[in-house]
Amino acid sequence: MPRISPFVALRFDPERVGPLELVTAPPYDVISEHDHDRYLRSSPYNVTRLDLGDDPDLADDERDRRAAELFAAWRRDGILVETARPAWIAYEMRFRLHGGDRRIRGVVAAVELEEPGDGIVPHERTMAGPVEDRLRLQRALRANLSCIECVYLGPNAAMASWLEDATGGEPDALVIDDEGVEHRMWLRPGDASVPGTLDHESLMIADGHHRYATSLRYRDEMRREHGPGPWDAVMVLLIDATTEQPPVLPFHRIQLEGEPPAAGDRVRNLEEVLESLDDDALRYGSISMDDGALVHRVAELVSGEPPTVVALHEQILRVDPHALRFSPDPLAAEEAVRDGTAVAGYLLPATDAATIRRVVSRGERLPEKSTFFWPKPRTGLVLRPLDGEDAWTS
Repeated sequence: MPRISPFVALRFDPERVGPLELVTAPPYDVISEHDHDRYLRSSPYNVTRLDLGDDPDLADDERDRRAAELFAAWRRDGILVETARPAWIAYEMRFRLHGGDRRIRGVVAAVELEEPGDGIVPHERTMAGPVEDRLRLQRALRANLSCIECVYLGPNAAMASWLEDATGGEPDALVIDDEGVEHRMWLRPGDASVPGTLDHESLMIADGHHRYATSLRYRDEMRREHGPGPWDAVMVLLIDATTEQPPVLPFHRIQLEGEPPAAGDRVRNLEEVLESLDDDALRYGSISMDDGALVHRVAELVSGEPPTVVALHEQILRVDPHALRFSPDPLAAEEAVRDGTAVAGYLLPATDAATIRRVVSRGERLPEKSTFFWPKPRTGLVLRPLDGEDAWTS
């Protein structure tokens, strides 16, 4: 397990910015243009002004420069305030899924950056473009704006006990997001004995592969110029996959060009496709046009092992990666086919963290944008500056 540490956190001051719902947002890579505009309108302090900029027409360098100026002004003016000392952060998400109430708990910490291996295990491939984009922004801001999410197999009774105690009182922050997820956060003293509970755990990146790759690049740059420092770690939400069982929803495939699918049995509609999806059976759905009519199909791959997305790419979806878009919303895939933007949509079943870990243990990785761990920690509830002293360097 990589070394983990408490850290000095930056938080929005509710007395200055108002309700935290107005200044926080989902991770940058799941925000549509429409939602970005909405977040910008919600508050002059919304965190997307840092994460995605406040003017989509600006060149990348100018966008990052303006974000850095804004970030510095918010810190100077007390919009963002530092915790008095390093802290562990207990984090909880409450939500409804498939008609039932659920809860996920974890701890937010600074986690030592390592090259992928036994301690830190990626499960998806990354793309160069997003890493370069995030690297420019990190150079400008010198901060972690959002949590990477990692899971460990567990079950870890010591961590479960710590979280039960840490989340027993009123939270230090509470936000209900647009999907009805309730995000709760508690700051706990940095001298608590959290590291000892995770000594033998290996971390699999659940969400934030591009941010992790960015942080490695940034660490190497800063080490060459300045030596060790806070850039040797990154802010991570750590979750016990066995105890908490975080939902792993699919990223559906939207094929922009090429041949549409022909395999499978025709069904009535999108609802019937979604009801038929099955990861164990390698059963997936497809949407295409036939003589001007929208056609829904369900098919099973003849060989392979879960998760279905791996076998789908190996056997069916052999197209240029640039000819694909990805969405967790099956309606978006259907609409893209209906309006002619795409030739096909491929709908995938949900999977789980243990299945993904089995793939990784074989030395394999999933195609990019294969899984959608949900819900995701809220960007802006806590930030980690990389330009000062904290427990990492003390």
